[in-house]
Amino acid sequence: MARVRTGLESFLSSPPKWIFGTRIGLLCNPASVDERFRHASELIDHRFPGHLKALYSPQHGFFSEKQDNMVESNHTIHPTLNIPVFSLYGKTRIPDKSMLDPIDILIIDLQDVGTRVYTFIHTMSYCMEAAKRLGKKVVVLDRPNPINGNMTEGNLLSVDCASFVGRYTIPMRHGMTIGELSLLFNNDFGIGCDLAVIPMKGWNREMFFKDTGLPWIAPSPNMPSPISAMVYPGQVLWEGTNVSEGRGTTLPFEMFGAPFIDVKRMLTVLDGYNLPGITLRSIVFEPTFNKWSGSPCNGFQIHITDPYKFKPFVTTLLLIHAVIVNHKDMFQWKQPPYEYEFERLPIDLIIGDKNIRQRVEKMDDISAIEDSWRDALKGFEETSRSVYLYK
Repeated sequence: MARVRTGLESFLSSPPKWIFGTRIGLLCNPASVDERFRHASELIDHRFPGHLKALYSPQHGFFSEKQDNMVESNHTIHPTLNIPVFSLYGKTRIPDKSMLDPIDILIIDLQDVGTRVYTFIHTMSYCMEAAKRLGKKVVVLDRPNPINGNMTEGNLLSVDCASFVGRYTIPMRHGMTIGELSLLFNNDFGIGCDLAVIPMKGWNREMFFKDTGLPWIAPSPNMPSPISAMVYPGQVLWEGTNVSEGRGTTLPFEMFGAPFIDVKRMLTVLDGYNLPGITLRSIVFEPTFNKWSGSPCNGFQIHITDPYKFKPFVTTLLLIHAVIVNHKDMFQWKQPPYEYEFERLPIDLIIGDKNIRQRVEKMDDISAIEDSWRDALKGFEETSRSVYLYK
């Protein structure tokens, strides 16, 4: 199997002439590595000695050391490069003038996971807006969409549900690389910064991460494997409920459950649902932190049997439906705050459309809810093709 070459590797092997002599900043985290596990900050510092002036970190910190949501990182100094590391998930999520003053060009090398609510793409968009405002150039080093570039799913974000987990009208599973998304944000959503994207070589839209030949480095603490990323477009919905999404275990998002769930009753309902591409295995787990910490939770682990048939977003809507059918008296939507929103329901921000949450509450047929977003999703697919870098 031929290995994919990331944008980082292409950039280092053939740097554009305009990069030389500039002051460079790098937005990155532990997943920003080459095929030999060497970190982008070290490689860029070695390739352009003395020109890497500042580093920037997204949610969870430069070393991806912060476990949970809404746990901020402080600015610091890199221990070996002795340059500032500015946190973009601290007192502000938007880089200000003082953060960008040390640089001329901001390089972004982040591993996205293909889902609208993953905050790295929104941190990127804030950086692009700040770069436009302050006259800086942005360079995005592209990386694979780990859940492939052909499959999209879900409703488009409604503007009244915009937040740090959703800024633009894109679907839950967007089917694009982070480089393609930067072009979409810049061109179709009007950021208009000075942007360059360094594409990968050898990647095609059919690929899941296992097909790339690249090493998986967890881009965040609760994304330990490519399987985590594959279930995440649906399983992230549990964050908006009182059901554990598996945080505080070794299999976050692959597992879900709560002490009040009756697995046998759940199975009687789930057996009548169409859940293609997966097998549900009943389990008991005990989170070490987050929801239900220290309490045994009854639930399931999702085992993916066919990733091309598996529809994560619709699957989790059906799972929530089954929990409500069996445990309406115990099931609850989580109350704010959530990702710096203190009034709106977290589930509305995650789903991106409060009407869908209301329809789930009313026990509307999930297939009818899915039908409601088909036309908009098709329109998004047609729009997004205009910025595809890979066919």
